[in-house]
Amino acid sequence: MINGLLDLSIWEMVGATLILTHLTIISVTVFLHRHQAHRALELHPLPSHLFRFWLWLSTGMRTKEWVAIHRKHHVKCETEEDPHSPQVLGIKKVLWQGAELYREAAEVTETLDKYGKGTPDDWLERNVYRHSFAGIGLMLLADVLMFGVAGVTVWAVQMLWIPFWAAGVINGIGHYWGYRNYECPDAATNIVPWGILIGGEELHNNHHTYPNSARLSSKRWEFDIGWLYIRVLEMLGLARVKKVARLPQLGQPKSALDMDSVRAVLSNRFQVMARYSRDVIVPVCRMEAQRSCANSRACAWLKRARKALVRNEALLDSRDRQALSQALENSEQLQVVYSFKQRLQKIWERSGTHSATPLADLQEWCRQAEATGVAMLGEFAGRLHRYTLENAAAR
Repeated sequence: MINGLLDLSIWEMVGATLILTHLTIISVTVFLHRHQAHRALELHPLPSHLFRFWLWLSTGMRTKEWVAIHRKHHVKCETEEDPHSPQVLGIKKVLWQGAELYREAAEVTETLDKYGKGTPDDWLERNVYRHSFAGIGLMLLADVLMFGVAGVTVWAVQMLWIPFWAAGVINGIGHYWGYRNYECPDAATNIVPWGILIGGEELHNNHHTYPNSARLSSKRWEFDIGWLYIRVLEMLGLARVKKVARLPQLGQPKSALDMDSVRAVLSNRFQVMARYSRDVIVPVCRMEAQRSCANSRACAWLKRARKALVRNEALLDSRDRQALSQALENSEQLQVVYSFKQRLQKIWERSGTHSATPLADLQEWCRQAEATGVAMLGEFAGRLHRYTLENAAAR
């Protein structure tokens, strides 16, 4: 009995532990995150309850608490009301004390009532799953029975897995370090392009840009293993995807913008802005840096300003703003393309509030952009005419 019922070797036990922790990760990303928190997919009652039961055993977390805290994070992101923002609380605190921050947030009844609506409230939830220690106690017993004395270590790894990887790494590093495909209003980043270890949650910038998408990968070279599992469940008739982020569709060239193009541009505004940064700002910045190489000081400011030129202005710190100001002072072309970026963002902001003339606004923006004489800006404005919603693929 010392080695448990399975009597595994050390490496077999390591493999079993990784499988068990991976099941927990998948339960979090598919059930808690994409299904419960964001309603990006529907789950058949069978996998839905199996996920819920496994989470009770392997984490002791209650669905309503996790969902409410996560929804509040999206609504209050990077503010003092955000339950776990490293931009506010510091990266060390969120990375190493993420579980404590979760527990503190879960004690606020107002948060649970306001943001936890629509989560399971059946007999099991009220009478069984609310006893968190019973679940993790059963898990300890099961691990000891299966793995013997070493089962205590397996159990300890299971109990630490989600607090570290989800509460610490995703909430901490995922808002502090990594690459960004899109300039969403908060500091969310993609940690790595291969979402395997944390079930696809590594693609956090993509998620914050399109929070209601069941698929977290966006670029062709990104991989979201959580999406793979969702597709398998869908093929088995155990899930139904409700929404994924659409890719921009480019149709035939048009002589002028029409409402179809305007709607497509507005619907894909984050992707359009990412293309603007790639096709306009970065090439102009590179050309200006080459032209200014004789002036080493100006060249240095341009290199420092490249990130600030493409970053969401609300996320710039004092050093970024200083570099941006210096670069714009030294380059008339950068002033032009940066001002057109700001004007394009204002068109989007107005289209979501009171503006009734997005077509006229965007037509005027394109007309003036083509008249600047900046080749990359003119080409970008001409390409906006080709955006379309017709035959847009859902996936």
